[in-house]
This record gives sequence, C-alpha cells and structure tokens, in this order.
Amino acid sequence: MNKLVKQLDMDGPIMAFSSYKPKEGKKEEFMNLLDNHLPKLRELELASSRQPYLAQSSDGRVIEVFEWVSADAVEAAHQHPAVLDIWEKMALVADFLPMNTIPEGKEPFVSFKLIE
Repeated sequence: MNKLVKQLDMDGPIMAFSSYKPKEGKKEEFMNLLDNHLPKLRELELASSRQPYLAQSSDGRVIEVFEWVSADAVEAAHQHPAVLDIWEKMALVADFLPMNTIPEGKEPFVSFKLIE
C-alpha cells in the first residue's frame, strides 16, 4: 500500500491533491498528458466520478484535485502499467513538487486560479 495512505490509515474514498510545475516550454505537452490522467484512472475504476478541479498557483504550478475510490486504488495505480506510463511521461515535462512549497500554502486560507 502507498506509504502515505497506509500511514494515514484511510478507509473509503481519498481526496488527492497533486502539484506539478511544467518545465519551460512544456506546459501544453504536460496539459495534454494531464487531460488523459483522470480518464485513465476512471477507466480502471481507480478514481471516482466526483468533480475534479485543476487550478494554477501564483508560481505557475498546476494543482490537480480528484478522488481515489480507496487506498487500494492508490496502490493499484502505482502498479498499473498504463498509469505508470502516463506518470513517467508527465515526469519528463513537469516536476512533481510537494504541496507545502506552493507560495499560497503559507497562508491559512488559500485561493487559486481555476483552469477550465
């Protein structure tokens, strides 16, 4: 099981927040890959149909918010070749950065620009 999910001992759906910083000149390529990310997770029944959100921080990061169906789904995603393929391609064009390094994260109430 994913170390963080196991550590938190979560049952049921899990809200996921991901932070990506597209590399210089690679934002369009990254966004195309991200457009395939959640549909693939849903196709594999790993993510729920809950409304996802895409937002942008003041430093240009893309924040993806969606819902895993369970901790087991997180684990399955980390082993599924189709998901790993998308993540590997995303990692070539963007950095995956910790949420606590987002500039807005220093405030108790955070707002981001929504990406349509």
